[in-house]
Amino acid sequence: MNIFRIKSDLQLVWKRFVAYRSGLVSSYRMLGALLFLCQFMGCTHSNSSEIDLSGNWRFQIDSLDVGISEQWYARVLDDNIILPGSMQEQHFGDPVGFDTKFTGNIWKEYEDGNQWYNDENYAPFLGDDKFRFPFWLVSDFHYTGRAWYQKEVTVPDEWEGKCVELMLERPHWESSVWVNGEFLGRSNALGVAHRYELGQAFKAGKNIITICVDNSVRDVEVGIDAHSISDNTQSNWNGIIGEIKLVKRPVVHVQGVNIFPDLATNTARLEIILNNSSGIQTSGSIEIQAETITDGKEHKIKAKTIDFTTPLNIDTLQVIYPLGEDVLLWDEYHPNVYQLSLQLNAGGDDHQWIGTFGVREIIANEKDIRINGRPVYLRGTLDCAVFPKTGYPPTDIGSWERILNVCKAHGLNHIRFHSWCPPKAAFDAADKLGFYFQVEASAWATVLGDSTALDQWVYDESERMVAAYGNHPSFCLMPYGNEPHGQYHKEYLIEFVKYWKSKGDGRRLYSTGAGWPLIPENDFHNTHRGTRIQGWNQNLKSVINSEPPRSDYDFEATVKDLNSPMIAHETGQWCVYPNFKEISKYDGVLKATNFEIFQKSLESKGLLHLADDYVNASGKLQVLCYKADIEAALRTPGFSGFQLLDLSDFPGQGTALVGVLDAFYEEKGYVKPEVFRQFCDETVALARFKKMIFTDEENIEAAIEVAHYGEFELKDAVPEWKIRDVNGQVVRQGQFISQDIPWGHNINLGLIRERFKVDRASKFQLEVEVGGFRNNWDFWVYPAELPQVDDEVLIVQTLNNQAIKALKQGKSVLLTVKKGSIKEGYGGEVAVGFSSMFWNTAWTNGQKPHTLGILCDPQHPALAQFPTEYHANWQWWDAMSHSNAISLEGFEHQPEPIVRIIDDWVTNRNIALLFEAKVGKGKLLMAGVDLVDELPNRPEARQLLYSLKDYIASEGFNPKTEVSVNEIRALFHSNAEGL
Repeated sequence: MNIFRIKSDLQLVWKRFVAYRSGLVSSYRMLGALLFLCQFMGCTHSNSSEIDLSGNWRFQIDSLDVGISEQWYARVLDDNIILPGSMQEQHFGDPVGFDTKFTGNIWKEYEDGNQWYNDENYAPFLGDDKFRFPFWLVSDFHYTGRAWYQKEVTVPDEWEGKCVELMLERPHWESSVWVNGEFLGRSNALGVAHRYELGQAFKAGKNIITICVDNSVRDVEVGIDAHSISDNTQSNWNGIIGEIKLVKRPVVHVQGVNIFPDLATNTARLEIILNNSSGIQTSGSIEIQAETITDGKEHKIKAKTIDFTTPLNIDTLQVIYPLGEDVLLWDEYHPNVYQLSLQLNAGGDDHQWIGTFGVREIIANEKDIRINGRPVYLRGTLDCAVFPKTGYPPTDIGSWERILNVCKAHGLNHIRFHSWCPPKAAFDAADKLGFYFQVEASAWATVLGDSTALDQWVYDESERMVAAYGNHPSFCLMPYGNEPHGQYHKEYLIEFVKYWKSKGDGRRLYSTGAGWPLIPENDFHNTHRGTRIQGWNQNLKSVINSEPPRSDYDFEATVKDLNSPMIAHETGQWCVYPNFKEISKYDGVLKATNFEIFQKSLESKGLLHLADDYVNASGKLQVLCYKADIEAALRTPGFSGFQLLDLSDFPGQGTALVGVLDAFYEEKGYVKPEVFRQFCDETVALARFKKMIFTDEENIEAAIEVAHYGEFELKDAVPEWKIRDVNGQVVRQGQFISQDIPWGHNINLGLIRERFKVDRASKFQLEVEVGGFRNNWDFWVYPAELPQVDDEVLIVQTLNNQAIKALKQGKSVLLTVKKGSIKEGYGGEVAVGFSSMFWNTAWTNGQKPHTLGILCDPQHPALAQFPTEYHANWQWWDAMSHSNAISLEGFEHQPEPIVRIIDDWVTNRNIALLFEAKVGKGKLLMAGVDLVDELPNRPEARQLLYSLKDYIASEGFNPKTEVSVNEIRALFHSNAEGL
């Protein structure tokens, strides 16, 4: 041990300690210095087959990109860092700020040279105390480029002459390796471990391993919004996570095994890849043994021994391994996992290879996906690589089991990994729990098929993924990646699908890309076109925003001419208001400064006290929208599944709070998993209502069907239905005939036809139960004939001279506004729709609607004859579809709305749908809703009008807040009638 080196390192530790006490370096870097000292005080390794390299590494940032030209691999690096880990979490890199060049598009378009920090919605809340960014989560430090990692390793003498591999489970992303100054190679894999055979460069005793990791985008342009590398999601981190180790193997060893189960013959074809670096042709034997490792399921397959003779380098043995007629199959209900063990003996050298697999078959059968012969409906979500605590994905199985169990609790059986590939632990967890994965080659490409380096890289990456994870039964679907672009992307992807199908690897299904193109060669399709109730740029012309409430539509027209199964692409995308209570949860690498901006914005409007109510009210609407979307997918003939975007929040791409769960896969408080499962489960009852709003002169009709994909077909099922009133009391009930229910959907159960005579507006709920699974739907019945209100109420659509005169005389006026009458700047710029916002307004450049439903006090007497909850439900569709937002911000004294519209969190405007005010001697009730036009065809409008008139006629109508005539007049366009 060099005494001068020890002295130098002790000085380093002391300097770090002083800086740590002064708050100048993080605890990570202090720990790194201590571990560094321990390493140089003498770390030894036993004569095992692995050496764990986790712990302290020497480190240096290469911000000028001179490390290779200056041969940093031949020098001692200056700093130290802990691996596994990232630079960001150990406070290396540049402090994040306005000049940070993030990896990702903000997409928000600004004119006249303006930038996001000039945006009037953000600028007041940025400040000098802390950098805040509105479009995604940010870390305190950011770095893009090369960084160097170095470690001295002492290797036992017994390793001399053996095959030694350096295994880096997940660098991010390109790694280059030198051992003792000799260059060994480079790897740019994003989804699998980087492995380096150390060869003659490695020796017994002390060795210096130097690794350069580059997280910049160079020749391989996977797309800066691809979740594999984007700051929109996990962050574009630099470092190495997971296992970091040296592995010793004999000169003749099993390098890998590809396992191809065949249900038809109850065998598995094994491709055993042998590595022979002995220098001579070698013979030996391999004993093959498989047994279950599933809890409670014990099955041992008879062993088989084969003899082999292998030439130099790499050889592949083809072996048929009988599994037996009693072999256990794998699927979501029977996640039977086998462990395959190969014991090799060659010339006195022993080597054991261990891997896992499941026995299952997945096929595309016309428009069905079948697993082990049983139709399966994929109820999926996307995993977009959002990991706020660390800024990178977990590599332990426990973390992934937690995520999958949360998904299962919400009725899901499937995850699509959007433009990235998860670590091995995710596959292990999915195998164990019975979950189906769609895995992609880490790309969201804009130049696919344009003869760039990316074209070959996608093939290489897909090969690497299949080699690493192909034995996992959870790995079921593989497209290239997400939403491809490029002049020749379609031609390129046709060849990509043909290539994989020609290989004869039927362990998964293949497709072009998530989203498009739809080609005859696809085993399955992903598309968003015509498979959602709100599509990109549909604005207020979507089904949910342009057509009165119903549940009898589906998307059959989209899929009827397709020849392969369809899985709906990125279903949902329904927003909820930010939950500011989450901010404290971001105590790891990534911080929710976007939430801080929105919170400050709401506070500046004097509305911060409403934040929790906004979350709950918008959340209830969000759940209603997801229910409508999912049930439409389940009603569609020819669908084989859907993929939500997302079950959990996506806090990037403008801040897309589209999850019923937050970014930590935790509940937000407005929907429980068991409620979500009512419309998203293996068995779901469905009701086709032609309308949801009725008068008491109409029959309430609903055709009832079921989608059933449970473990067993249902025998002698007796579906039951009940109708409950608002108090939960059963007012009607019945049964359908006993029947066998096979696997599938669009299974007709019967028709419900009832009529209700009501004295007052009433809400009811239909509940249907099939095989122990329940689902329900709200509907409303209004009196066809409404009583006359005793007091005369002046109803006007503008504040005309007649209305002004009445107010001056101390009379009451109901001002019901025709849609489009309000000026921009006073609420006219706000596009009000029934549904929640789609994705968010920043990323979509203001797509409509701009609102998140309503918030009201359901006990307010103005709504006494219009039964409602505190949030939007279907009975508000008519009002929201014939409405203006009314800004209260221009009033000297702002009235408290009776019904408030929840605005976009970017603008946080104080806007009302309904409010009351004292105007001079008179009293005004102003509704942003048109309650005059086409009333015979609008029972909800008639009922709301009646409720408001009844309130005005009552003694309770006594507004306190004073507003002026001019303040009301200022709301309207100057050419509005009567002004």
